[in-house]
Amino acid sequence: MFEFELAQENRNSFKNEIKSSLVKKVKPYCEFTDIDRYFFSEGTHKQLYKKFGAHVVRDESGILGTYFCVYAPHAKHVAVVGDFNHWNGELHGMIGENGIWSLYIPKLQEGHLYKYEITTSWGEKILKADPYAFYAENRPNTASMIYDIEGFEWTDEKWVNKRRQSNIFEQPLNIYELHLGSWRRGEELVETESFHTYAEIADDLIQYVLDHSYTHIELMPLYEHPFDGSWGYQATGYYAASSRYGEPKDLMMFINRCHEAGIGVIMDWVPGHFCRDAHGLYKFDGEAVYEYPFDDAAVSEWGTANFDLAKGEVRSFLISNALFWMKYYHVDGFRVDAVANIIYWGGNKERGENHGAIEFLKRMNTEIFAEDDKVLMIAEDSTSYPLVTAPVSVGGLGFSYKWNMGWMNDTLDYIELDNIYRPYHHNYITFAMAYAYSENFVLPFSHDEVVHGKKSLVDKAPGDYWQKMAQYRLLCTYQMTLPGKKLNFMANEIAQFHEWKDKEQVDWHLLTYPAHDASNRYIKDLNKVYLNNAAFWELDHSFEGFEWIDVNNNEQSMFSYIRRAKDSEDFVVVVLNFKPVSYHNYRLGVPKEGEYVEVLNSDRNYYHGSNQYNGLPLVASEGICHGKPYFIEMTIPPYGAVILKYRAKKNEEVVLEEEELIETIETEMEA
Repeated sequence: MFEFELAQENRNSFKNEIKSSLVKKVKPYCEFTDIDRYFFSEGTHKQLYKKFGAHVVRDESGILGTYFCVYAPHAKHVAVVGDFNHWNGELHGMIGENGIWSLYIPKLQEGHLYKYEITTSWGEKILKADPYAFYAENRPNTASMIYDIEGFEWTDEKWVNKRRQSNIFEQPLNIYELHLGSWRRGEELVETESFHTYAEIADDLIQYVLDHSYTHIELMPLYEHPFDGSWGYQATGYYAASSRYGEPKDLMMFINRCHEAGIGVIMDWVPGHFCRDAHGLYKFDGEAVYEYPFDDAAVSEWGTANFDLAKGEVRSFLISNALFWMKYYHVDGFRVDAVANIIYWGGNKERGENHGAIEFLKRMNTEIFAEDDKVLMIAEDSTSYPLVTAPVSVGGLGFSYKWNMGWMNDTLDYIELDNIYRPYHHNYITFAMAYAYSENFVLPFSHDEVVHGKKSLVDKAPGDYWQKMAQYRLLCTYQMTLPGKKLNFMANEIAQFHEWKDKEQVDWHLLTYPAHDASNRYIKDLNKVYLNNAAFWELDHSFEGFEWIDVNNNEQSMFSYIRRAKDSEDFVVVVLNFKPVSYHNYRLGVPKEGEYVEVLNSDRNYYHGSNQYNGLPLVASEGICHGKPYFIEMTIPPYGAVILKYRAKKNEEVVLEEEELIETIETEMEA
């Protein structure tokens, strides 16, 4: 650290020296040119993170210093203050031109704290954190920190190349959504209000995700936010990885490790609104800079400030931000939060469409896909707005995927019904396929569904303990076998009865109880069956990938269907029974002659079920049933799910070998 103790009479000459330094020594690297200004105001600047913020640079003599640049169009004056100048706003005044304020401070390097002291148009002085800072103090402190974002050595080339060569729509996508601060957090960390770091959590989390056959993790917002209870959805530093869990390069390390293990990383991203804390973006220079200038549009239903998404400077800020996370953190996609509140004014359809915001979404997706067309852009949208996942070129919003909130709501409403009422609401399940191909859907059981009195996933089902657990396994099987990609929030996989407790860790102690350990084992096997069978994902977005067998059996609350891969011989049969009644020798129509092998049964005893299952392969007989030319006779367990995989009939020698193998496995299981 160095200090400046200048007499009043020398301050003007010092300022002139700074101006000279800026112009002569760092202007070629940092100058905000007329072209930059044009693209910035037009909303098409894609690299603002190289122009704004605090950058450690070398002058013409090779000496390191820091260049600052900030946008404050209504300010009378802006100064850089920090621990290096005792937070004195008279020492480092910035040079302003058309709202762009800049300053180069020689010898100032990373690690120092700073803010901008902004003099408003009416003369009030306010302190603001840097909107483009790469790092910040750990809460409750609010200063930005000089940080050199360059230089991390990535080793994920194999992952990146594989992703860019793949067809994302014909690949499995099984997302594990988690809040990094409460996935693992022991009592000691809770008491000290601290968290595991990116480095500390990496080994356990990566191994856990691999053990459960998830393809991706989705991290709830990781940029800087002041209040733990906002879960990251109310941000102050869009370019700063949260200091709660370590330094920015620690997060890079974490993502790099995920990629080396074959795990994709999706970031929860909030381009719709931001918090109104005094040090943040709200009224940045005393007046509206990032938000709407009129209150009825500026303030959201959450008490946050809505971005003015029709404004060019705001569009450039956010589009540059998404590209920044792609470039510096190698994220594989974004789950875009609260799209309904972007499409419609205040999220209210009756107030009409926000055309400026809709245009922003189109431009955002266009620019992101121009950079990398295999990035996942996932809209969290609860509306029926059309063509959310259609290309911009044909009038769509341009997202890759959209959360199927209608399916989620109907499904959870159905599972909460007592079984005697389910026959009267059969359409809650069947209706989903009426619009399943209108968009590219993700089927989510997200954090929003296990908080605020909604109950946990397992506790939504009626009945006693055994019945709840059985229906939980059934519900999860339904999600994993229906067309659409998958997302589950942490703790769903261990059948946690408590709602999500964001200040504590997942109830890992439940795995010492046989029923929860068995449920977790079932989810592992279910995910593995999903991952290893192309029929569940290869034709997710084609009518050829799904076919009902029996869609009308409301009296028994039974659903049966076929999932197909591109290979006509590669298909599975799924049977779901939402009644606490078992059936034996149940006749089910199937499309082909051959054998149907039970690859998963949610009622097996090692999943804590009643062990009513189909052992040997089921051989199809000729005869019309459910409109199909063949049928099988099978056992269907109570509150149970059965997945059968088709294969052409083998010769007797192979059948005898398989029978012996099955008998051996079952003997071992019983033991």
